[in-house]
Order: sequence, then C-alpha cells, then structure tokens
Amino acid sequence: MTSPASEDRHHDARQHGPLDRLWAVVPAGGAGTRLWPLSRAGAPKFLLDLTGSGRTLIQATADRLAPLVGERVVVVTGAAHEAAVRRQLPHVAQVIAEPSPRDSMAAIGLAAARLELEDPEALIGSFAADHVITDEEAFAACVAEAAEVAARGLLVTIGIEPTHAATGFGYVRGGEPLPGFATARVVTEFVEKPDAQRAEAYVLSGEYRWNAGMFLVRAATLLDLLAENHPDLAAGLRAIAADPSTLEERWPRLTKIAIDHAVAEPAAAAGRVAMVPGPFGWEDLGDFTALAAMTPAGPDGMRVLGDDSLVLSRDAHGLVVPAAGRTVAVVGLEDVVVVDTGDALLVTTYAHAQDVKAIVDDLKRSGRPHLT
Repeated sequence: MTSPASEDRHHDARQHGPLDRLWAVVPAGGAGTRLWPLSRAGAPKFLLDLTGSGRTLIQATADRLAPLVGERVVVVTGAAHEAAVRRQLPHVAQVIAEPSPRDSMAAIGLAAARLELEDPEALIGSFAADHVITDEEAFAACVAEAAEVAARGLLVTIGIEPTHAATGFGYVRGGEPLPGFATARVVTEFVEKPDAQRAEAYVLSGEYRWNAGMFLVRAATLLDLLAENHPDLAAGLRAIAADPSTLEERWPRLTKIAIDHAVAEPAAAAGRVAMVPGPFGWEDLGDFTALAAMTPAGPDGMRVLGDDSLVLSRDAHGLVVPAAGRTVAVVGLEDVVVVDTGDALLVTTYAHAQDVKAIVDDLKRSGRPHLT
C-alpha cells in the first residue's frame, strides 16, 4: 500500500520536472583487485581517498549527485561493507546490503523494485561509486537532459567521449538525433570490449563513445524491460522488494548478469535506448595507470599519492604510494609503480598494471588470503 507520504511525493513530482523524481542508485561492489595492495576485499577502492581530495570515492560520488537529487540516494553494497558505507554517507536515504555478489542487474534492479513500490513514476540513475568525474556542471547538465529523455519511457545511457582507443571499456554507438532534445541520440549498438584495432576504428569514426555504465530510466520501465528477457529475475526482484524478509532466501537464486547484457543490449536492438553524450572528464580508476593519470606529477616527474616528502627519486618517473609512512627511493626506473602499505609491497610498471589482479589470485591460492 502506498503511504500518504509517498502519495505526496508522487503528487509533487507531477508538479515539477523529472529531476524532482530522480533517485540516484549507487552500486558499490567489487574489491578493486587491480589496485592491490591499496584496495582489498575488506577496504575496497570506493571506500578510499584515491584522489587526494580528502573525500573517498563514494563520498565524492554522493557530493557530485547532491545538487541533482539531494538525499535521494540508494547505495547497494555488500553486507561486509554496509557499516562503512553508512559511516561515510550518514545522510543517504537507503543502503541496501547484498548477501552475496550477483552482478549489476540484481543490484540496480532491487533498488529499482523498492523505488517502484514507493512511486510508480520514480526515475532512477545508476552511477558507480568509484568513478572520478571532472567538470561537474557539465555532468549535471548531462544528467538533467538524460532524465528528461528517461521520463519519456526510454532507457538512457551517458556516453563518454573517448580520449584514446581503450580496450578496457565497452563502446556505445549513437545514431540519429532524438527529436526535441539538445544532444540525445538513438542508440544503435552496444559493443563489448574490443581489440586494439577495432577500438582504434571506433574512435576514428566519431560514432562511438565509451560505455561508462551510467543509465537513467523509470524504475518500472527498467523492470518491465528486464521481464521481457529474464522474467524470473524481474519477478524475484519485485518479490524481494514487496517482502524484504525473503531477501536471504531468494537472493542466491537470482540470475547473475550485468545490466548491459540483461537490458541495455536487447533494448537497444529494439530501438528503445537513447544516449546523451557526456562532455566531461571521466575515469574509472581501474588500475594504477589510471590512478597515475589522476595524480599530478611533481617537479622531478614522479607522481606521489600521499606524503611526497617520503619519496626520493632520481632519473625516475612513475607513481609511488608511500602508504606505510616510510621513505621510498626510486632510481633510474621509467613508468614504475611502487605501492607500500606496510604489510605488502607492490613494484610493477604501467605496462603491467592490468596484471596486478593475477597477484591477488596467487595470494589466495597460496593460503595468504589475509593479504587480499
């Protein structure tokens, strides 16, 4: 049954624009293993200050969304991180704790199912907890346009203008302009992470943008689209929302699938997805090369995340994280990465930054999971 308060919110939303009924859904999962030993299962990257701003990544995400949604934020995170998220974000409306990881569709879908019950006209925007965005005014304008499009019943993705031929991101192809909107276009294709040759062709064509996983849609529309291809998953999410006491029982049986595969790709094939270009800087801090790109270089060319007085370098360039509080000296090395956390020391290069995850896997197999 809808409460009087929910009815008031629904009434108010009709009197105002789409932003007045937009809720931000923030999936906060994963261990960020390519940023080990900084990011670990017990303290994943979204709970850390990796930009030197004094705010963790999830706090910066909430700060960025506040002008758009205020406290209308739902964070979906693992049960192990619920307490930490609540400490860092005491003012968000809801924190949903997942009993176990079931990928992005279950996480975002459960938030959507809860909000659909409160307000059938509710809009949701999914924004990852660990992204870094510059030019927040441009971000806000982009989200505002995307909300207007989503209110028309479409699924909307925000496409990031590629700065290079990245092979670590998916791509989205924009087609014809959507009538009545400033920049929105119909989406004609979602593409998986390409090889280097295809990525180069995508960038040169000017038709493709990076898929950053930011989606805006009516909560009810998202679940209805999901029901077309995965009816059991949609029904399960709605059942949990209707009776939260069944979460532990139903959750392990939900299909484990990403929102891109479950909804975005089939909806795009049916012409039901739009893209709003995102004219702002974006980084997902997926590895130490990305982290270095966000860390200013010092006079000697070395990038230091933390206390730069602890780092000595000569004829060397790269990234040093002296998190253990002891002196780190680097001599004669190019594109080096040194991360010292006291109980673990990582030394690698930018070229092998993607391979750090394999070390975490090795640690688990070796019987030292306490380090992961």
